[in-house]
Amino acid sequence: MSPLVEVNLALILFLPWFLILGALFWLFPRQPRGATRRGFDLTALLGATIAFVLSVQWAHASADPGYGRMWKQVFATSVGYGVFLAVLGLAFWLRGRWLRRRQVKSQASGSA
Repeated sequence: MSPLVEVNLALILFLPWFLILGALFWLFPRQPRGATRRGFDLTALLGATIAFVLSVQWAHASADPGYGRMWKQVFATSVGYGVFLAVLGLAFWLRGRWLRRRQVKSQASGSA
C-alpha cells in the first residue's frame, strides 16, 4: 500500500459518513440561515476536518508498532473519528446556544 494512502486511509474510508454528518449539520436547523450562520457552519466543518486529519496523522505516527501494522490504522481511525465528532459536537452545542440567544434578543426587542 502506498504510504500516502496508508496514512490517509481513515479519511478515505470515513469520507462518505463525514459527508452525511456534515450535510445534517449544515441543513439543520433550517432557520435562521444568514451569512453569519453559513460562515460559522463552514468554519466548524473545516475545523472538524482539519482536526481529524491532524489527529489521524499524529495517532498513526504515535501508535506502538509492536502490535502490528494494522494497529496503526485502528488507533488512527479511532482517535480521528472521536476528534471529528468532538469538534462537530462542540460546534453544534455552541451554535445552539448562539441561535437561542439571538432568538431571545429578537423576541425581547420585538415585544418592547
